[in-house]
Amino acid sequence: MLALEAALQRILEAVPRPRPETVQLPEAGGRFALESIDAPMDLPPFDNSAMDGYAVRSEDVAAAGAGQPVKLALSGRIAAGQTAGRALEPGQCLRIFTGSPLPVGADAVVMQEDVRLPDHSGGNYVEVVERVRPWENVRFRGEDVRTGSRLIEAGERIGMGQLTLLSATGKSSVSVGSQPLVGLMATGSELREPGTRLEPGQIYESNRLGLAHLTRAAGGVPRPFSLVRDDPEETRRALEKALEEVDYLVTSGGASVGEFDLVKEAFAALDGTVTFWKVAIKPGKPFVFGRLANKLFFGLPGNPVSSLVTFLLLVRPALLRFQGARDVALSASQGVLGAGVENPGDRRHFMRVKLNADGMVWPCARQGSHMMSSLAGANGLIDVPPGMRLATGCPVSVFRWD
Repeated sequence: MLALEAALQRILEAVPRPRPETVQLPEAGGRFALESIDAPMDLPPFDNSAMDGYAVRSEDVAAAGAGQPVKLALSGRIAAGQTAGRALEPGQCLRIFTGSPLPVGADAVVMQEDVRLPDHSGGNYVEVVERVRPWENVRFRGEDVRTGSRLIEAGERIGMGQLTLLSATGKSSVSVGSQPLVGLMATGSELREPGTRLEPGQIYESNRLGLAHLTRAAGGVPRPFSLVRDDPEETRRALEKALEEVDYLVTSGGASVGEFDLVKEAFAALDGTVTFWKVAIKPGKPFVFGRLANKLFFGLPGNPVSSLVTFLLLVRPALLRFQGARDVALSASQGVLGAGVENPGDRRHFMRVKLNADGMVWPCARQGSHMMSSLAGANGLIDVPPGMRLATGCPVSVFRWD
């Protein structure tokens, strides 16, 4: 039985190199950059005004005040997207707007609130009633981004901030890792599709829907397959067909040691190599990982919570690495236990918890691996070591899936 870190290392070592794909920037959100990108230009690309007002020479208005206004000749206006076309002379000002290029000769912008306009329409001057320091209200060329500076690192997720920055520097496309096609299959003769009639002893299948949601959240493309009965040949044929169509195959159920746990044997019958089986965690001990050519196989337990936990801890990182992601760990938030928890067992227990906005962490009352109601009431996991008791008020890290 492998430790979690050893199991994850073996999985990540088996993940093939990312397949590059060039996408237009509007479609790049949430993808992972395969190449580092440096700025091809300065941001801002020119000195410009930080607000609506008047471009001036600061020395011309050094003595300005409410009781001692300075009159300046209004020599024109510069709208955003335009240039002055000529230098500002002493004793002059130019009407300017936020983002407008600063004209040659000007070294400051007076806010429009600090200027009085003539009370007749024919006036071509303004009165400045507040002095400005040199370069006040001016945004300098390159003060945000310098040409050649790093915009995004290879393996970094392209989020809102990266999208806007890349667009502002003129990028229209980017090289990203392709998204894995992930087959999702559930096995068990007791399973039925939601919306159909249940006979005695049957249950509705729900794991594929939850796993599809988590797959999409990790950047994968889910491909659900039909339910598979507990029959060796049917299981083998179903796995063979699915593995021909997808990059990863994730099954739920049939991974333990019972009479009808047929997935591991069916995969081996296809000449697939089982890299390991069983991981020292709770829930989720009966977990199968294998490889067939360049396809990866993940056999998850059938219990809903076990399926969720093993997907988050072992499958999700592989999906991210397939796309070129550097950081494949679950995001963690810090909180304080609102109630104590205890793990008397010999395996690490990943317990479902609810992290509130006030930082309090409340363990779900029922931690059984079949308890689906606790999934709906939780938004993360805490890692409780074997034989450990964590008291009320203990600080903990919550691994989030929302």
